[in-house]
Amino acid sequence: MPGTRRRGRIAALQVLYELDCTAHDFPATLQRTLEEGKLPEEAKALAGELVEGVVQHKDDIDALIQEHAPAWPVDQLSVVGRNILRIAIFEIVMNNKTPPKAAINEAVELAKAFGSESLHRFVNGVLGAIMATVKT
Repeated sequence: MPGTRRRGRIAALQVLYELDCTAHDFPATLQRTLEEGKLPEEAKALAGELVEGVVQHKDDIDALIQEHAPAWPVDQLSVVGRNILRIAIFEIVMNNKTPPKAAINEAVELAKAFGSESLHRFVNGVLGAIMATVKT
């Protein structure tokens, strides 16, 4: 079973995926997902923090993705890939509570678990490029 923090990231990914694919209400989607997930309080807190941060900074995060992966328009990325990148970029650039290497590793692991066969390499490349140019 994944650790508490990874479970929080998985819950955040689920919420962001749903919000990206539907017109569902953000607070209600978050609350429902956290209640259904039977998560420890630490995982719930992390998931809430990540979702709220990504929603609040989505335009800035998407601009960073576009800048560092110009051949891949953000709206053409897979929903899973786009939201894994959003979570990691929020953690690395805006939140600064997780060491950048840990955030990248977690993003790569999420991409391996939930993305296409090559998504983890793409995620690693984009996040590596961002790390090379953005001061954290």
